[in-house]
Amino acid sequence: MSEPSPQPAAAGAAAPAPQPTWKSRRAWVVLLVALIGSLAADLGSKALAFRYVAGRPVHVSRSDVLSVGDPRLTNALIPAHPPVVVVPKVLDFTLVLNPGAVFGTGPGWRWFFVGFTVVAIGFAGLMFARWSGPRDHWVHAGIGMLVGGGLGNLYDRLVYACVRDFLHPLPGVKWPFGLRLLGRDEIWPYVSNVADALLLVGIGILLVFLWRSDRR
Repeated sequence: MSEPSPQPAAAGAAAPAPQPTWKSRRAWVVLLVALIGSLAADLGSKALAFRYVAGRPVHVSRSDVLSVGDPRLTNALIPAHPPVVVVPKVLDFTLVLNPGAVFGTGPGWRWFFVGFTVVAIGFAGLMFARWSGPRDHWVHAGIGMLVGGGLGNLYDRLVYACVRDFLHPLPGVKWPFGLRLLGRDEIWPYVSNVADALLLVGIGILLVFLWRSDRR
């Protein structure tokens, strides 16, 4: 006697729910590899820069940084040194201690920026778990860069009471026609670090993701 044939699935039956991102092993691997690689690149490059760029090792002490009365004078702790030209008019290495945030804003607001970084890292974890799909690996890499860069600068603020910078893009390149922006004639007068570059790349990746994704 033949077996009864299986009945077709009922019309309109719900498809199985997709696996959440926080349960995807591959998503976690991509996130952690990007995070650990970003953190290692940032801290490693800072250590090398402060060892070699000034011609002799420059040791940054948290107690020395905190002993400076005016946070804007923190760079007096770095010996005068000529910049190391990597690519003329494109990239120099020069040592800077930043007691504030990006572009040197908010000197002396160290604990505010520490708290802001912690909140931002928690928000990035929420983005990973709730807003990305288990196969959005390029997004997971971008979030890893964001968290890794944030942790790199957070480490500096906790250990050194400032952020170690050394990357100066477009050194000495001025705006055309004598233009000035915010009172400056140089296109990029700011010195930053690998963490800042990773933050910008990670933000760019997430902006593209949000632009391409649906309204979910």
